[in-house]
Amino acid sequence: MATQQLRTQDVETTRHLDTKEPEPANPRQRLLAGLPVSEARHELAGISTAVLEGGDGPPVVLLHGPGESAAKWLRVIPELARANRVIAPDLPAHGASEVPATAPSTDRVLAWLGELIERTCSSPPVLIGHVLGGSIGARFAIERSDRLGHLVLVDTLGLARFRPAPRFALTMFAFLTRPSERSYDRFMRQCSYDLDSLQREMGQQWEPFVAYNLEGAQSPGAKIGGKMMKEMGLPRIPAGDLARISVPTTLIWGRQDRANRLRVAESASSRYGWPLRVIEGCADDPARDKPKEFLEAVLPILG
Repeated sequence: MATQQLRTQDVETTRHLDTKEPEPANPRQRLLAGLPVSEARHELAGISTAVLEGGDGPPVVLLHGPGESAAKWLRVIPELARANRVIAPDLPAHGASEVPATAPSTDRVLAWLGELIERTCSSPPVLIGHVLGGSIGARFAIERSDRLGHLVLVDTLGLARFRPAPRFALTMFAFLTRPSERSYDRFMRQCSYDLDSLQREMGQQWEPFVAYNLEGAQSPGAKIGGKMMKEMGLPRIPAGDLARISVPTTLIWGRQDRANRLRVAESASSRYGWPLRVIEGCADDPARDKPKEFLEAVLPILG
C-alpha cells in the first residue's frame, strides 16, 4: 500500500513538472510581443543600438522621448507598418541601447541619427520625433533637410523655453529622484489627460509598460539620458536655426499638454508656416493616449 502511494505521488509530481507553465517574459518582451517588427542591433556612431524594424514601403523613423524606448510606439506601430517600413530605435542610453561612458554630444547624436537613416532607409524617411526625439529631429533637419522626406514634431522640446506647469514639474522631479510605482503614477497623471481611461484601454499591456519605464528610470542609463535632455532637449533652438529647416514640417500637439503648452506649437506654426494638428483630450503623448487621432494626422503625410 505504501509503495502504491509513493508511486502515485511520483506520478503526480511528474505531471506537475511536465505541465509547469513557462516563466513570464520580461516587460520589454511582453510589450513587443505580437508587434509586426523584429529587433535588430546596429553599431551607430560607435553606439550599439537596438532598433525595431518591420513592414514594407516608404520608410518612417520614430524617435521616442526621454526615459522611454521604441516600445512607446506600440499602439501605432501595427497601423504604420501596414504600408510603410517602420524604423524605431532606442535612443542612446535608453531601452536596450548601449549606455555610453559619458553622455554623447549633440554632434555625436546627430551623427548617430544620420547613420541610422543611411543604414535602414532606402529613401529619405518621414521622421516623427516626440519631445526629446522631436528636438533631435529638428536639430538634424537644420543641417540635413535633404536627408528627410518630411519632419513631424510631436509635443517637441526646443521650440521655446521649457516652462512646464508647476504640478507637472513637481511630480516629474519626484519621479526622477525617487522612481517608484507611486511616483510614476503621480507623474503620469500630469503626462496623460485621462490616465484611468488609458489604463483600461491598454489592458494587459499597462503592467509591463509601467514596469519597463521603472526599469529605465532606475538603470545606469537614466543619468546619461538626463544629461542628453539637458544638452539637446531643454535648450531652446535659436529661431534663426529653425527657419533654416527646408523639409516640409508638421506639428502634432495635445491640447492639454502641461509640459510644453499648446501656445508653443501655435507660435512655431505661425512663425515658420508649419501646419499644426491639435489632438483634443490629450496631454503630451498623442501616439500613446490618442492613437486613432494621431494616426489620422500622420497617415496622410505618409501617403
